[in-house]
Amino acid sequence: MHAISSVPVGEENALELQDLTTSTTSTHLDTSSLESLQTGQSMAVDIEHADSERYPFGGIPGSMQGKRRLLFKLGLSFFIFGLINNVLYVIILSAALDLVPPSTPKGIIAFCNITPGLIANFGWSYILRGRIGYTRRIVGCSLLSFTGMLAVALHESLLSRLLGICLASFSSGLGSITYVQLSTTYSPAAIGGHSIGYWSSGTGAAGLFGAFLWWKLRGLGVETGIGISSVLPFVLPLTYFFLLPAPPAFLNPTTSIVYSALPLDDTEIPTINTSERSSLLENELKSESVFLTTADKLRLLRPMVPKYMLPLFCVYLYEYTINQGIAPTLLYPVPSPERYDFLSKIIHSVRDYYPLWQLVYQITVFMSRSTISLGIPPVPVRLLPLPAVVQLTILLTLAYESAFGIFSEDHEGRSIVFVFVLISIEGICGGLSYVNVFYRINQERPNPSNVENKELEKQAREFKIGSLAFSDGCGILLASLLAMPTEIELCKLQVARGKLLCQGL
Repeated sequence: MHAISSVPVGEENALELQDLTTSTTSTHLDTSSLESLQTGQSMAVDIEHADSERYPFGGIPGSMQGKRRLLFKLGLSFFIFGLINNVLYVIILSAALDLVPPSTPKGIIAFCNITPGLIANFGWSYILRGRIGYTRRIVGCSLLSFTGMLAVALHESLLSRLLGICLASFSSGLGSITYVQLSTTYSPAAIGGHSIGYWSSGTGAAGLFGAFLWWKLRGLGVETGIGISSVLPFVLPLTYFFLLPAPPAFLNPTTSIVYSALPLDDTEIPTINTSERSSLLENELKSESVFLTTADKLRLLRPMVPKYMLPLFCVYLYEYTINQGIAPTLLYPVPSPERYDFLSKIIHSVRDYYPLWQLVYQITVFMSRSTISLGIPPVPVRLLPLPAVVQLTILLTLAYESAFGIFSEDHEGRSIVFVFVLISIEGICGGLSYVNVFYRINQERPNPSNVENKELEKQAREFKIGSLAFSDGCGILLASLLAMPTEIELCKLQVARGKLLCQGL
């Protein structure tokens, strides 16, 4: 718990991280203030000081070793948030074959693993109003994930396992928007960008870590493997309480007081006089009665749809259609050691192709989602639609390759390398789109001199970045509906030209 020694004027928004209340009393957002927020006028990165890119803590060099330690703890915390929050989703998909009877369509696992998270994204971003209680959300999501995974591990009935998957999915979806919203509470903007960069890297690592973890745990059985995985969500509140630095730790020390964790019984904590306490209580009550209305949110969304949401939706629609509908049909004869010595060491049967494509995709997604955390400059805003265009081109090319074949049948080595390259580009584009869209929206912060209501400005930033998750969720859901007929039709076209490999799986 962070004890407050005094309250700096004008920095109230930095103290709201641990807020536990969500109010529903109506207060309307001033139109001129909202227009400034939604159009991004006077947006600036590190506006606090001209040299803030060199010194992200408000432009003051200070003790660089201590600040590097804070940055490391911040980056590690958000990496853990992204890794653990998403890893259960990957484990459940990896365990799909073991969780349901052979006669049950595996698509039902994907549906239960996607839809509840989408409901959480929509409900908590668009419907609920008021201030966000981060502590309550993080603890609640962890308990919900634990309960869902236990239901999967301890019950063998299909209904109980599907219910458990739904609970874990809902928790993961709510957790995703919570952690990206949490990144907006860190100032200056460079610190918020640092947070979102490591969050994205953690989500990319979740695919590799989850698949590897289940590969190791699978031999223990579904009950034991899922049961062991159920303890992972408790890493999240532990990281939040004991590793994550508080937002005020990054404020400019020349204008704000740096807060630190102090024991509750510390006698050296300065007290606040009665007049100051009354003023603080009045400000707290005022901020609790302020929230964005539905009309306010729609005005904020309008410029975001073509700029951020549509490109992210298209990227997820195309890449998940490729991964779930086209990649399972990209099958070739097993390479012979005489002709393809290297490929024959990787591919031993026709069933090895689909896991290979998924591994290539996960590795490249992890690499591209880590670009911001590795210090690679972000993609310009005007180029954010480009990954979606490339993804669509790859989708059409791979669909043609699957249906008709670009190379002759006796040159399967060329086809394998060709598909490998295209899926690598697919993963790179998908990861770049995710990390750069969230990074750019995190950096949209108005000039403080133009902000009339700091609480509304804070809620606007949280809403804008939280609402993005709904667009990628919709893309995944639509792709899951298109994938099954796509796979069936491509297999029919292969059979029509005498290629029968897809029928043998």
